[in-house]
Amino acid sequence: MLHILGLILPLFGLIVIGFVTARITRQPLEEAGWLNTFIIYIALPALFFKLLSKTPVEQLASWEFIASNILVTYVIFIFTFVLGLVASRGNIAEGTIQGLAGAYGNIGYMGPAIAILALGEKAAIPVAIIFCFENILHFALAPALIAVSGNRKQSAGSLVVDVLRKILFHPFILATAVGVSFAVLEWQAPLPLERLIDYLAQAAAPCALFAMGVTLALRPLKRAPLALGYIVPIKLVVHPAAMYFVLSYVGNFEPVWVFTAVLLAALPTATNVFVIAQQYGVWVERATACVLVTTMVSVLTVSALLYGVTTGLLPPDWWPAT
Repeated sequence: MLHILGLILPLFGLIVIGFVTARITRQPLEEAGWLNTFIIYIALPALFFKLLSKTPVEQLASWEFIASNILVTYVIFIFTFVLGLVASRGNIAEGTIQGLAGAYGNIGYMGPAIAILALGEKAAIPVAIIFCFENILHFALAPALIAVSGNRKQSAGSLVVDVLRKILFHPFILATAVGVSFAVLEWQAPLPLERLIDYLAQAAAPCALFAMGVTLALRPLKRAPLALGYIVPIKLVVHPAAMYFVLSYVGNFEPVWVFTAVLLAALPTATNVFVIAQQYGVWVERATACVLVTTMVSVLTVSALLYGVTTGLLPPDWWPAT
């Protein structure tokens, strides 16, 4: 149990420190803009580049793993989207945000930190792969469905350009592409640049988790939507359980890849869901509630998952051999 506490405390402890600091200093959320810029455009891209550039290229092309992961995440999205559609009496825009709340975990801020700390640096490879492929689909799905709902008047050509721009120029995806290129070509950054990248990469996790705590503190829970009754268990229990069973069934994956995918599926709703909701003016306060509540509850659910992984109670190949 002390080992689990040692994994959880640095992660959720940094979120709590950010939360408490924001409540004490009462700085406006806009003041965190430069910190978020540093995290998104500098520190996390440096982490992805550092780890991927030194990865054997054959490990980066696990298409069965990618397909299995995407399948599970988007079945979860569709399931939650349909529930949201029913609850909102056919409102596609609200259903889209609810679908994202149930399927889009905090894989950018929390993912690298918790996976690498719990499972080691080998977890960085599946983290980066999952992040890129899930985000490509998230970036495409949200604007497309919002456009279909009629909440945003946008031509088909403008929509396609907007989606491609978000995908091709996202700093995480750019860093991943450059890192993979270095791995394929077996290039190595000059020593001074490599040291700079190391320093930036080391700052990624603590800064990201601290910033997440600040964000949660400055976007307080104003009302708890009824949709939390199904979004919370779907995001924190159903999503990781489905990921575990499917990857175990497909099989032939390294244990660290299986556990990384399950751990990322178990993470709370991403703060980007609030950003998307705010961008389109749909379900904004309730999206904030989803982020806050799933983050709080995930302290228990993620701790339980890590206990099962680290004690061997959760084998990577649960599905019976045939």
